[in-house]
Amino acid sequence: MDEKSKKEIKKALDRAEQGLTRSIIRWKYRKEGKPLPRDDTIDDHSREVVDQAHGIIRKRGKAIWKELKKVYSGEPGKKEENTD
Repeated sequence: MDEKSKKEIKKALDRAEQGLTRSIIRWKYRKEGKPLPRDDTIDDHSREVVDQAHGIIRKRGKAIWKELKKVYSGEPGKKEENTD
């Protein structure tokens, strides 16, 4: 796949992610009976939420990867404990 196609797909996914986040934010305001803020305020908030979610996924993903590497690199001759 060429770089242009990859970038277009990434842009489409980013737009979908932000659109979903905006919808959830609007739903939450309505559910709480609060007046909806301006669209640009909701857009800013949705970008912040998406950025925070990406940061959390990045951090947790690294931690999970490290744990998997520990488990599968294992020391020779060391057996796993059987918990049956």
